[in-house]
Amino acid sequence: MTTPLANLETTSRVRKRAQYEALEFELQNGDVRVRNGSYADPENHEYTVRIEDDLPTACTCPADAKYSGACKHRVAVALRQPILDAVRHHQLLADGGEAVQTPSHSHDHEETSEEVAETDEPDCDCADLSSDFPCWGCYRTGRRDLPE
Repeated sequence: MTTPLANLETTSRVRKRAQYEALEFELQNGDVRVRNGSYADPENHEYTVRIEDDLPTACTCPADAKYSGACKHRVAVALRQPILDAVRHHQLLADGGEAVQTPSHSHDHEETSEEVAETDEPDCDCADLSSDFPCWGCYRTGRRDLPE
């Protein structure tokens, strides 16, 4: 399987910056807003990355328009599969699809961490999180969805 990053032409410098800069992500109408908290004025360093077919295809930043390769914002989104998954889920719903609820923990009673450990796979960390937010293992495998 090819990763989204493998489908982007970029430089090693851009890949490194996409990993170490303090980037924040927010889903916005099927696109991703990327804010760079590495700057003293991060509100002036917010850009929108367009996602098409699970690939960051465009960014509103000056570098994406000026250079031929993908900018650090597009690379940063491509490196973070949970963000691409959330965009795909949002785009599916926006196109008329329906959210499919996967079985999650029963909320009829308070579960102890021992009960959670017995019902989830060994890589599950849901007991360490709030009851509405799944661990990465449960989200990745589809056992639990992100809260609305």
